[in-house]
Amino acid sequence: MSEKFMLHALEISKNALPHCMPNPPVGCVLVKDGKIISEGFTQPIGGNHAEVEAFNIYKDSLEGVTAYVTLEPCSFVGRTPACAVLLANSGIKNVEVAMLDPDPRNNGRGIKILSQAGINVRVGLCEAEVAKLLAPYLGKS
Repeated sequence: MSEKFMLHALEISKNALPHCMPNPPVGCVLVKDGKIISEGFTQPIGGNHAEVEAFNIYKDSLEGVTAYVTLEPCSFVGRTPACAVLLANSGIKNVEVAMLDPDPRNNGRGIKILSQAGINVRVGLCEAEVAKLLAPYLGKS
């Protein structure tokens, strides 16, 4: 069942193209009780990332909510705040990530922030499908 949610996050991530460039197109869905309660995708450069978009829409309790994110949440501040810190401070307890971000500024750091905040993080759900879409957008920074 969780694959269905990650594949939905992958599908909505395509809505970010081409306007998110040079950022990769990322999708995020929030799921509670087996239902999608919010979703978001990367906005044009300087705008919100997928996680922020999803959290801005959903304003209720995060108890029992799982976030499905196609790419590791960013751990660094650029034009936007770090998404991993947003998730770590949100109170969410479960995050599924399809693949690590190979950007040297991230590359596991986002996962570490989530884990240190006591969040159950699993990496690799639908990784092959997500990598196929993201590969052209994950060049060296």
